Amino acid sequence: MSTEEKFNQAKGAVKEGVGKVIGDEKLEKEGAAEKVVSKVKEVAEDAKDAVEGAIEGVKNMLHKDDDK
Repeated sequence: MSTEEKFNQAKGAVKEGVGKVIGDEKLEKEGAAEKVVSKVKEVAEDAKDAVEGAIEGVKNMLHKDDDK
């Protein structure tokens, strides 16, 4: 999980909260959108890491088979 994405999610939450408090619907929606975009990026990053890990696992299994 990226620190940058966590920061962006927090920033979005603050914007959303401030928008609600002051009655600025546009700011509220911008904050909510920032949170969603950051979350999607975080999930995509995690998925990429998982796929890379799986590929490395398969490569390691194949190399072990080659050593036999």
